[in-house]
Order: sequence, then C-alpha cells, then structure tokens
Amino acid sequence: MKILIVGGNGTIGKTVVKRFSENHDVIVAGRSSGDVTVDIASSESISEMFKNVGKVDAIVNIAGDAKWDTFDNLSEDDFYIGIKSKLMGQVNLVRIGKNYLNEKGSITLTTGILADEPVDMTTSASMVNGGIQSFVKAVSLELEQGIRINVVSADLVEDAYEKYKDYFPGNTPVPMNKVVDGYVKSVMGKINGEIIRIRA
Repeated sequence: MKILIVGGNGTIGKTVVKRFSENHDVIVAGRSSGDVTVDIASSESISEMFKNVGKVDAIVNIAGDAKWDTFDNLSEDDFYIGIKSKLMGQVNLVRIGKNYLNEKGSITLTTGILADEPVDMTTSASMVNGGIQSFVKAVSLELEQGIRINVVSADLVEDAYEKYKDYFPGNTPVPMNKVVDGYVKSVMGKINGEIIRIRA
C-alpha cells in the first residue's frame, strides 16, 4: 500500500511511520520537514501536497494545533487556531484528499481523550476534538467508492508523559505500541465511521 502520513515526524507520528514502513510505501508529510511539506491550516497547501503526492491507498493524519489556556484568557483568535488547524485542517484533508484516494482507500484522523474527558485549560482543544469525532461519524455515511474513515482517540501516551503529566493527574499513560495498533486497525481493517479509543 501507498500510505500518506501527515504529521509523521511528531511524537506519535514517528512510531506510526516506523510500523507501516515495515510492509508499505510510506510518504511522510510535515510542516517543515518530510518527503513533502504541508500546512494543514491552509487548504491551498493541502491541495499542493496532494498534487505532488498523487494517488494513495490511505491517508493518516496525526497533525493539528489548538491553543491551551484558561477559558477567561482565550480570545476569539485563540479559538480559531484550533478551528483552522485541528478541525478544518482535518476536514479539508478529507474534503480534498478523497479525490486522491484509490478505490476502497481509507482516511484516519486523530483526536484524543479530551473529546470525552476534558481537563483544565482545554476548552478549545476539547471542542475541536469533539467536532472531529462527530464529523467522522457523519461523513462516513457519504463517502463513495468504498472509502472508509475513522478517528483514533488516545489517552496520554507514554512518550509524551513527562511533558503533559501535570495536565492529566491520575491518567495512566498508554504504551506507544498500543496507540500505533489503533492506526493499524483503522488502515488495515474494515471498520468505518468508528472512534478508535485507546486507553491504558
């Protein structure tokens, strides 16, 4: 399979790339490095990426930004960071990317535990994660040519534990191999319109 992984240089992305590269042709896309570069907050950048990459069998996104701060401190522009990047960025990857998928291809998006269990200072991030999960369930009913779409929603991962542990008191970190298995399940399986929740 030819698999495009957006965000393939990140904490989770590097491990996902390593797993899929064992048996598949993987193309890594990143904001500043990779086989191709892309800013998912820009639909023009997404279109340019797909023109360079061409047809693929699977699209995996593990990228997207959102502002973390107290609700009182978040401005309208702060909310738009998450809306333009993690929400509309992923929507646009589907909207544009479906035209570059081979028949019976798949799309895998990424959210996280904040959609179901928000913590302090995550109003914006939780909002866009929840939006993507609802989007996936709805758009799965309309994609044609046998195209499937799912979303992986992991708890705090082991490799990011030290950086984020103070935000998630009491959360048991998820082993990275278990997170990667969620992406494999989405790409290689037959499920469609599912939220693949990865918990410890």
